[in-house]
Amino acid sequence: MKKILVPTDFSDQAENALKVAAQLAKKYDGEIFLLHMLELPLELIDPTTQDNHANPPEAIFFMKLAHQRFDDIMSRDYLKGIKVHETVQFHEAFEGIMEISKEKGCDLIVMGSHGASGLKEVFIGSNTEKVVRHANLPVLVIKNNIPLFEVKDFVYASDFVEEGKNSFSEAIKFANTIGATMHLVYINTANKFKTSSKIEKRINTFLKDAPIGEHTVTVYNDESIEKGILNFSAKVNAGLIGISTHGRKGLAHFLNGSISEDLVNHAKRPVVTFKIK
Repeated sequence: MKKILVPTDFSDQAENALKVAAQLAKKYDGEIFLLHMLELPLELIDPTTQDNHANPPEAIFFMKLAHQRFDDIMSRDYLKGIKVHETVQFHEAFEGIMEISKEKGCDLIVMGSHGASGLKEVFIGSNTEKVVRHANLPVLVIKNNIPLFEVKDFVYASDFVEEGKNSFSEAIKFANTIGATMHLVYINTANKFKTSSKIEKRINTFLKDAPIGEHTVTVYNDESIEKGILNFSAKVNAGLIGISTHGRKGLAHFLNGSISEDLVNHAKRPVVTFKIK
């Protein structure tokens, strides 16, 4: 967590994400790349030059407004002592987030979300879903204001199949870094029911030689995978929910194509996603 990317649309939800990123940056001696993408019509800008005379008044106005908002955010007490890089780009939001995260060598993206009311805003919306689905690095999604982000119990939902081992390793590193106990959970549903012996055999094979620290393993029965994850997380009072994503296909075998996005949308708790590679 040395280089943390925080996309912002200057909403309350985006600031909630920034507050958490600030806590992580202070704790792990990291720096923040605060990004705002100006999605202006291409005819308004000349991306090849920084000369204000080359861009019309509309583009200049929105750029100046973004910098003013950055100045306001930078005055916040919670950012004192943290190296924050201000980045304003003319770009498509999702593509810009991916490009900047790679260019700056970021190891974590922290984004806000509006939650169950729907992901509708420019940044805190459809782009959050896209980033969760496609980012090669962990994505931490924050909804509410969290004055103290300290996670003791970290629920990680998995189907415990071979192709998920790389993302599981990333989750283990994340849990070890924040000092959390991992609560591994397999959600057993009626339409994809498996016997206890089959699930236990699969889990034992999956966990063999895994460098996992303090943890628990639970097979939890529920109506759906999403409900099971949410209900189990409430049962253990988890401070964080973790899940793997598999690009456009969602989680292979275990989760349908929208489960990670559904969790980001519906979970009241923070959610962190790890890409299956």
